[in-house]
Amino acid sequence: MMNWEQLITNKRLGQEHFHPNRKDERTEFKRDYDRLIFSAPFRRLQNKTQVFPLPGSIFVHNRLTHSLEVASVGMSLGCDVARSIVKKRPELQNTLFEEIGQIVATACLAHDMGNPPFGHSGEKAIQTFFSEGKGHFLKGMVSDEFWNDITHFEGNANAFRLLAHRYKGRRQGGFVMTYSTLASIVKYPYSSSYSGHKGKFGFFGSEKELFRKIADEMGIIRISEDGEPLKYVRHPLVYLVEAADDICYEIMDIEDSHKLKILSFDETKELLLSFFDEDTQGKIMKRIIDEDITDMNEQIVYMRACAIGVLEHECAEAFIRNEEKILSGTFKGALVDAISDRQREAYRRCSEMSWKKIYRSKPVLDVELAGYKIMNTLMEQMTEAVTHPDRYYSKQLICRVSSQYDIDSPDLETRVMAVIDYISGMTDVYALDVYQKINGISLPIV
Repeated sequence: MMNWEQLITNKRLGQEHFHPNRKDERTEFKRDYDRLIFSAPFRRLQNKTQVFPLPGSIFVHNRLTHSLEVASVGMSLGCDVARSIVKKRPELQNTLFEEIGQIVATACLAHDMGNPPFGHSGEKAIQTFFSEGKGHFLKGMVSDEFWNDITHFEGNANAFRLLAHRYKGRRQGGFVMTYSTLASIVKYPYSSSYSGHKGKFGFFGSEKELFRKIADEMGIIRISEDGEPLKYVRHPLVYLVEAADDICYEIMDIEDSHKLKILSFDETKELLLSFFDEDTQGKIMKRIIDEDITDMNEQIVYMRACAIGVLEHECAEAFIRNEEKILSGTFKGALVDAISDRQREAYRRCSEMSWKKIYRSKPVLDVELAGYKIMNTLMEQMTEAVTHPDRYYSKQLICRVSSQYDIDSPDLETRVMAVIDYISGMTDVYALDVYQKINGISLPIV
């Protein structure tokens, strides 16, 4: 059984024995939050696709706005859970446990920071470049562990690498985050050897010892035996981060689809009100009438807020009910699977509609197709460059890469990973710009 006193720690990766005299009142977990908010990788999320194409006259969600909304819901989930559990366990009062709302919010900010340009299409382009594309020639030149990592490239594992890895010119420990914050973003706490057909895992081989160090320090239960690839149960706060993400992407995609006229007003209204019984639905509509909300978009905004509110409450209650299972590592599934029947069925209907009408819609498919082509081409040309670094064109390409990436390392695996770091860190717009320039489609304007 894991215990909260050990799971919630403000020890920092890379500064384990460093305790400076602070001159402000921020907690260590608030420092984590602030470091992410002011970081360049977080800022770049504003130009990364969430679901729909970024350009256009109607503003829809990008990765940045999505992450901020997830952090808001995550803060509410963490605070609600903390209040309820402290009532049951008064020994946790006035301890770091009461700050879990801040930890969850910070992890929510970071949860998409490792995602490449063009959403899941970009992720798939990196994977398939190696597994079935021109990058397959590397298979006999790299270790089995590294091959598993790159053929199952995962945005979640990349987020942990981004925060924990020491890049060239950066301080030890990456962003120097607290152990609890880092563990709370690892949705799949195992190596790529366990990724299976879904291709999900939590850390690359280059960061496995960092994760082991963090997990063992906090007493996270290890499942795998000695000599086997690492596999742990989740840090409990991962469930709250996942729930905040599940709530926001499902409900906000419905709202965006209404704005883009992919879903009609009646379809959207029916989906959002299905989270409530008839009496509550009547109260919601009466409130809309009483407040003279006549604009259809604003009516949907109000219904969306109500839906998010009830889902947040249900997920917090599900966590509290299943606290012992979560701490023992025996809880299965996600919190949205453990909510009340009405809300679970309404969430399922939203999910089905999303797959039917949203994720297979023409604008989304067009972005995925274009993004896949762009990413595949960048991977092909940059991998060719680091495989044959002495060639003239290779040298020209390598010169474009920031000095923080170890792209001139004598080790091939390190160079290939530098390519992935470089390309996955691009925004959609920058990836398109580089693609056009290196393919002679456009020239820089001087």
